[in-house]
Amino acid sequence: MWPATPYLLPATTKKERTHPVDTLPPCPKCSCEYAYEDGPMLICPECAHEWDPAAASDSALVIKDANGNLLADGDTVVVLKDLKVKGSSLVVKVGTKVRNIRLVDSDHDIDCKIPGIGAMGLKSEFVKKA
Repeated sequence: MWPATPYLLPATTKKERTHPVDTLPPCPKCSCEYAYEDGPMLICPECAHEWDPAAASDSALVIKDANGNLLADGDTVVVLKDLKVKGSSLVVKVGTKVRNIRLVDSDHDIDCKIPGIGAMGLKSEFVKKA
């Protein structure tokens, strides 16, 4: 026969994380904010990228122009050589001034918007800081 009162289970407490999700940095590869810890490493569940948070904060992009000057986000650069736009008959002429560049970590170091042509990627070896 069943007891008149139901059995009461003890209340369970949630296990506290060592680092709350809000304080973990986003994935440096895909910017996913759901990274989690696995020992000393952080892992991104979306792209499976693993990184050390201590080493990630120290690394910064160091990109230099053709003359060896350091470039930064928001700089203005000048194109040093005629550049053919791939897949088009357009040409970026020598002396074209490109404002507000953005540095990226890919085969083309600079993302920018060129007047008259549009958004494109440039290699830092073909520009100089204005």
